[in-house]
Amino acid sequence: MYGRGLSLRVGLLIVGGIALLIGLVVFLSGNRFSEGVPFESYFKESVQGLEVGAPVKFRGVTLGRVTKIGLVSAEYGRNEPPDIRSATYRLVFVRFVIDPSRVGKLPDTETAVRTGLRARVASQGITGLSYIELDFVPPDQYPPLKVPWTPRAEYIPSMPSTLSQVQDAAQQFLAKLNSVDFAALADGLTGLLGDVRGELKTGDLHDTLTEATTLLKSVREQVNAADLPALTADLRKTSGSVRDTIQGKELRTLLTNAATAADRLSVAAAKLPALIAALDATARRANNGTADLQQSLAPLLRDLQATVSNLRETSEALRQYPAGVLFGAPPPRNPGRR
Repeated sequence: MYGRGLSLRVGLLIVGGIALLIGLVVFLSGNRFSEGVPFESYFKESVQGLEVGAPVKFRGVTLGRVTKIGLVSAEYGRNEPPDIRSATYRLVFVRFVIDPSRVGKLPDTETAVRTGLRARVASQGITGLSYIELDFVPPDQYPPLKVPWTPRAEYIPSMPSTLSQVQDAAQQFLAKLNSVDFAALADGLTGLLGDVRGELKTGDLHDTLTEATTLLKSVREQVNAADLPALTADLRKTSGSVRDTIQGKELRTLLTNAATAADRLSVAAAKLPALIAALDATARRANNGTADLQQSLAPLLRDLQATVSNLRETSEALRQYPAGVLFGAPPPRNPGRR
């Protein structure tokens, strides 16, 4: 009786463990067994850390799960010509399903891909696990890969992951670094240092440094000979005298007189327009009087000119014929008398 009860409890424990394991598997698989729209992408890089059942996210929101991972050469290249196999065996395909109810109303896949929808492998922090991340990026920066086969699901082009881009940049930097001829660079630096050392010893740079040292010594001697403390004291006294002069009574009186003179000058300047107008009127009246005087003197001057002309003629006649002018002409002769 006791053995049958123990066996029953052990059997119930085993059944409960199996049920718990099945529930854990269902919980971990999530939407793996649910229906969804299948998609696939092709990657040139390693998908290390990406497993079947990994989430597919769009900006952090889980939309589906990864359903299959494999090589393109095994999936599409078995019955294809050799040139197709050589172009595809390096690619890895990742097939996943997306729940449409979590996406909502969106354009068709072709339109979304044309506007920049891409898939990439992203890492979940420091755990090492990866997932598929969907996002919209500039389509010109990441053009879609043209595949020579017909995808078995909706095709979403891929783009390099952040880690892959960092690795590519590091490899390019290392390649450029490896192309640098460090031996020649070291030789050039050694020659440059030798030239600099020679210039410092015997070249033009040595002469320049020597002249600069001599100049500094001369400047130091001139400064020491200038008696700067006494000069500073004189400058202090001079500044004190200037300050006393500025603050003195004479300067204040001078400034007050200057202000008064400025006020008077402004008053005189205010009266200046009226004075100028009066002078202008006086000048106009003087011009009018001058014109009248010229009109009155013109006949008198003409008469005076005629008189002067007559006097000139008379004086000429007196000089030549004084008797004729004084006594007149002689009487006419009688022709009958002799």
